[in-house]
Parts: sequence; C-alpha cells; structure tokens
Amino acid sequence: MRSDEATAVSRLTGIALRGGATRVSEVHAGIAGRTFAAVGPLARPVQRVHDVVTALTYRTVGAALRAGASVAGVLAAERATGLPLDDSPSARVALAVLNGTHGDLLDRETPALATAMTLRRSGRAVPIETAALRAAFPEAGARLVVLVHGLTETEDAWSRRSEHHHGRPDVTFGTLLEQDLGLTPLFVRYNTGLHVSDNGRRLAGLLEGLVEAWPVPVQDLVLVGHSMGGLVARSALHRAGGGTSAARPWTRLVRDTVTLGTPHLGAPLERGAHALTHTLARLPETRPLATLLAGRSAGIKDLRHGTLVEEDWAERDLDARTPGRHTHVPLHDGARHFVVLATLAADPTGWTANLLGDLLVPPRSATGESGDGDRLAFPPDHVHRLGRLHHLDLLDHPRVYAQLRRWLETRPEGPAPAAP
Repeated sequence: MRSDEATAVSRLTGIALRGGATRVSEVHAGIAGRTFAAVGPLARPVQRVHDVVTALTYRTVGAALRAGASVAGVLAAERATGLPLDDSPSARVALAVLNGTHGDLLDRETPALATAMTLRRSGRAVPIETAALRAAFPEAGARLVVLVHGLTETEDAWSRRSEHHHGRPDVTFGTLLEQDLGLTPLFVRYNTGLHVSDNGRRLAGLLEGLVEAWPVPVQDLVLVGHSMGGLVARSALHRAGGGTSAARPWTRLVRDTVTLGTPHLGAPLERGAHALTHTLARLPETRPLATLLAGRSAGIKDLRHGTLVEEDWAERDLDARTPGRHTHVPLHDGARHFVVLATLAADPTGWTANLLGDLLVPPRSATGESGDGDRLAFPPDHVHRLGRLHHLDLLDHPRVYAQLRRWLETRPEGPAPAAP
C-alpha cells in the first residue's frame, strides 16, 4: 500500500478500537447499573467507586489501543511499497465493502481510503480529459452506455460470473452491447457509503465533463444502474435539471435508462435495521449495540426510502423514529425508462414473488408502484420480470442481457445501427 493508505488504515483502526472499547464500557455500565439498582440504596457507595474505577480503566485501555494503532501505522508507512491497495483484487473488494458500510466516515476521517467517483478502464481511473479519454478508448464511438454499480460493489461486479455464463472472465453487459450494438461501454466507480444525492451530484459533474471532453461528438447516452446505481443515476438527472428548461446539455443526450433491481421505494432490509436500532436503544444493556448499528453509512440509510435529494436529509436526524420528508422525483422527461427485476419465485407475478422479491428488493419497490399515489411512470411494457433469479444475478445473467439488448436495439427514431 501507499504510505498515506497505511496511515489512514492505522487511523481507522484506532477509531474502531476506541469505539469498541467505548461500546464495551457502555455495556458494562448498563449491566452494572441494573445490578446495583436491584440491590438498592445500600449499593450506592460501592457503585460510585465502581463507576470511577471502570471509567478510568476503559479510558486507559482506549487510549492505549489508539496509541498502538498509531505506532503500527507509522511503522507500516515506513515500509509502504508505494503500490495502491486498489492493485490487489482482494483489497479492492475489502475497500468496496468498507466504503459501502462506512464510506461517509472514510470521506471525513481517512480520505486516502475513500473511493473517489471516477471513470474506470481495465481497473484504472481515466481522467476526464480529451487526450486521456482518446488514449483509453481508441475506438471511441458516439453512442455511450454508462454502467453504475450498486452498494459495496466496484465495476468488477458486472463480470461477477462471466466465466460461468460466457466462458470468459471479461464479458459484461457493456462489452456485449459494444459487440452487438456498437455502444461504447463506460464503467463508473464511486463511494457507495455517501448519500445518494452526493453521488448524484458527482455523477452529474462527471457526465457533463465526459460529454465535453469525449473525443467525438456524443450522439446519445444510455444509463444502466444496478440497485443503488439506479438511484444515483436518477439523482444525477434530477440534479442536472433533466427534463426542465434549465437542464444541463448532457441530460438531453440521455435516450434510455435501465434500472436493475433498484429500490426506488426503499429496501425492507434497511427499514428493518432502522427498527432494530430503536428496539436495541430501549435498554441500557443493548443501547451500545444500537449505537454500533446506527453507525452504518449514510448511503445505506438512504436506501430506507430511496432518498434522492439533499433536502430530504440535510439538517435532519437520519436515525429518527418517525420518517421525515420524502421528495417525489419523477422520471427524467425526454428518455425511455426501463426496469428489470428478479424474483426467487419461479412465477415472477405470483404472491410468493411479491413476498420474497430478489432477496433484497421487492417488485413493488423495483417498479416504483407506491400505494400513496407516488408512482413512477414506468410503462408496463418497459418492466421485465424474471423468475428464479436473485439480486446479484441482475448484474450479468444472460436472460437480463437478452432483454436489455431487445430494448436498446429498437428505438423510436428507428433501429439502432449495427455494430461495425
């Protein structure tokens, strides 16, 4: 790793160890408090001494752990190889998970470990500059497809099982669309632990710069988002004023969007974690566990209701029991919008499909079918349901690609040109 990454790892370890010591101290205090309360007033003198001694002990332990992590970081920085962690496939996966679960903390405390939003080619970041783009994409075309991954993922997720499905490890929906329809695939990597609206703002900026710097004039853009990636794409279009008189120029090039298992109305798992946090917070013995659970990233918390705009979270308590404001963001006017959703059930229209969904996202959320009139305007023939698949299958399954190609090769202005 690089020296700044080694220093950041040590700092993060120190924060985690200090936090762990604090949580243990709080559990201890909760149990002790209940025990002393059961004994009654006679135990108060002993309790005072106990509280002073244990508080001092835990503070000393926490300081020692943090100091040890700091020393280890200095030693590791001195021995750093200079190669980024991102060069190691296993470290890349670990960083993606860490960014997804605590990416907002990394962005504040250890930015060397926080993933910047970048365009990627063969795992490397490509600067949004004409010369760099021309070198990275020597056969750059005028029709672009931008693929945006989901929570705790990187662009590698698009080829998760390509060896199994295609006999090669480098096949993705992007490469297939390039081969079959002549679209140039562009893969985005980003910190999935940040607010969706923050990532939407960054994606809007990236796409604006991309269109301006692309080596040839851009004819049209297709946005494909898996899970959270679909929310980020919608947020980017909203941020850039898509469909309004103040729209940024790049939004007018967006002809099609496809969301794959995107929780437009939120994810039940996050709502369950939110409810569990409040349940654990009721008792002093379990309150520290509630604090740990509440430490999940802002990006994950946005999945509770599919939050897309900053106004819905700014200056608000994300862990409040009662739901706050939720802004309805309509689909970008001027483009076609498609949905592919998966269900574990064989019949994707049956009641078991609605119950199980794809394990993470129910069909109603994937299609934006709200019962309170907040419905997204996906035409029925723009929604494709697939049975016997789960959430991650939507990244690379041939059945998903077959439908994706079917939609994109037939356009209102006529059939898409054949690939050269």
